[in-house]
Amino acid sequence: MRRISRKKALTLVKELDAFPKVPGSYVETTASGGTVSLVAFSLMAVLAFLEFFVYRNTWMNYEYEVDKDFTSKLRINVDITIAMRYIGADVLDLAETMVASDGLKYEPVKFELPPERKLWQMTLLHIQERLRVEHSLQNVLFKSAVKGAAPAPSQSDDGSSSLSACRIHGHMYVNKVAGNFHITIGKSIPHPRGHAHLAALVSHDSYNFSHRIDHLSFGEEIPGLINPLDGTEKITADANHMFQYFITIVPTKLNTYKVSAETHQYSVTERERVINHAAGSHGVSGIFMKYDISSLMVRVTEQHMPLWQFLVRLCGIVGGIFSTTGMIHGMVGFVVDVVCCRFQMGVYKRMDAPPSEQGDGQFVLPTESYSEE
Repeated sequence: MRRISRKKALTLVKELDAFPKVPGSYVETTASGGTVSLVAFSLMAVLAFLEFFVYRNTWMNYEYEVDKDFTSKLRINVDITIAMRYIGADVLDLAETMVASDGLKYEPVKFELPPERKLWQMTLLHIQERLRVEHSLQNVLFKSAVKGAAPAPSQSDDGSSSLSACRIHGHMYVNKVAGNFHITIGKSIPHPRGHAHLAALVSHDSYNFSHRIDHLSFGEEIPGLINPLDGTEKITADANHMFQYFITIVPTKLNTYKVSAETHQYSVTERERVINHAAGSHGVSGIFMKYDISSLMVRVTEQHMPLWQFLVRLCGIVGGIFSTTGMIHGMVGFVVDVVCCRFQMGVYKRMDAPPSEQGDGQFVLPTESYSEE
């Protein structure tokens, strides 16, 4: 009968354990492993920091639906300076309803701008140019809610004879249908067939419809909305000149973390021509803004990444870097072993093999001699 020593028996039991043991190479500290760990943790920290800024960022979501509000009034906000006096402004809608311009004020001013207002106008024109190229800039303006009011016009100390221009500013409410807001010579007079303007007392040679649109908007005035015609200036040398603006108004509901309002955006195309009846160019001198209202409404909402999505992305960063760096470290180690001829495609030679291990790769269980009882 063979008797196995207790020490050898414990060794055999450990090797027959059902739970595999982690190889010693897995827990062995190496310079390459430490370097990979340091790079991995640094990369995780940087990406987690950048992901936090992504989480803090917001974006604008645009949704479109049919505008069902057809009973409310449309507000028109106007601030226009015309290079002549004795003019009148009114609105005639598609239903032949003339809207009184009681909410508009007529103020005699100089047409030339002071330096501070000229700088503001150049800033507006530059913003308009960038908005035509980079449409996403409007999202930045929506989120920042920048309220850029033009400097108040300075009161001139000169006599009224030097104030050759007229500034029309204020607001008025019109029906929510297509209409024509126009500025021409003389005050308007309603009559059964429409309306007329008293222009008989003004000479045609004195007409000058050069104008500057400091502000033109529809609906509630909200910060962060730059309108297409703000800052527009038109200069003409002809007395009889017609300026036409064709405006399409889009109802807009804006809901950001700073502003919540219902307003209107608009797009515009423009056309101008000289009135010359002898050459066949007929019409009335003045400024005509023909507007139409879109049947679609735009809902603009500022949205934010939810917290659960941020945590999932953060876990993905940590797990992805761990697995990726592990694979890269293993592949680099494999390549180094192949280049340095330390890798064999057959049997791995164990550096810590016991003395009883044979050269053919078989492990012989040590035994002791037995004695017969």
